[in-house]
Amino acid sequence: MRIIATGSYTPSTVLTNDFLEELVDTNDEWITSRTGIKERRVTTNENTSDLAYNAAISALKNADIAPKDIDLIVVCTCTPDAFLPSVAGMLQRKFDISCMAFDLNAACGGFVYGIKVVTSLMASSSFKYCLLVGSEVLTKLVNWEDRNTCILFGDGAGAVILENSDKKGIEYTYCDAKGDMDYALKAGGVPLSNPFYKEDIKDYRIEMLGSEVFKFAVNVVYKSITKVLEKTNTNIEEISYFVCHQANYRILKKIAKDLKVDEEKFYMNLEKYGNTSSASIPIALDEMNRKGLLKDGMKIVLVGFGAGLTWGATLINW
Repeated sequence: MRIIATGSYTPSTVLTNDFLEELVDTNDEWITSRTGIKERRVTTNENTSDLAYNAAISALKNADIAPKDIDLIVVCTCTPDAFLPSVAGMLQRKFDISCMAFDLNAACGGFVYGIKVVTSLMASSSFKYCLLVGSEVLTKLVNWEDRNTCILFGDGAGAVILENSDKKGIEYTYCDAKGDMDYALKAGGVPLSNPFYKEDIKDYRIEMLGSEVFKFAVNVVYKSITKVLEKTNTNIEEISYFVCHQANYRILKKIAKDLKVDEEKFYMNLEKYGNTSSASIPIALDEMNRKGLLKDGMKIVLVGFGAGLTWGATLINW
């Protein structure tokens, strides 16, 4: 399996650090020095499926294939439009096609989980093309009175087209999870309610223990990169780029230092988009692709990590 095209879409409304100063006790210097984020995109009238659709259209155009050629749609998201139907099902309806379609929720680790699931399905079936999308409207879950979390998140979508091919592409994908740390990063859901029991409505918005998430991320990103390199007998010097989930520039700088790798190999665009969860890796990939940074035969590592807690990495020959 290999990635043959990328696409992305972000809302036009920009939420700057200066604007956040009007909402909470913060400022541009405080935010930038701790996260590396300068601005993020916020949807005003589009939902997760709309962002996903626009990213998918971009990827399909770049692949030069029609929607009817798609055999499988997987949307990685933790912020769907609704519980039912799935965002993937909504895309299928928009494209007016018949194919297998479902959502996958592994939060910020979702896109790498998606690659693991999609390549497994493609390997065991006659699927030719798969549409894999990471799409999030995280601002639905943001507590705009919490200065520690409202500065982090933005909305956006990224997509890739995968082809079942004999050509070398996705070499190895590793995924893992640690459910006993679910308290470190969470968002509530619909409370229990039936004729026998009614639960008080709880806050559904994002809650995060920043220091614990930071330590977790540094550990598992290092572990994930090391794992895929060992499994594929690849030297770290062979990797042209590490494309990590865009959560915090300090995490990525620490990983580069621990791996003794030039920071320039860690692609970062979080200053423009903030943390877009499962969308951050495919948005970065598409941006790199459009800039001409990704060359045929280049080895890159994708790394995701986030709520669950989930993490994973994949080694790709571009």
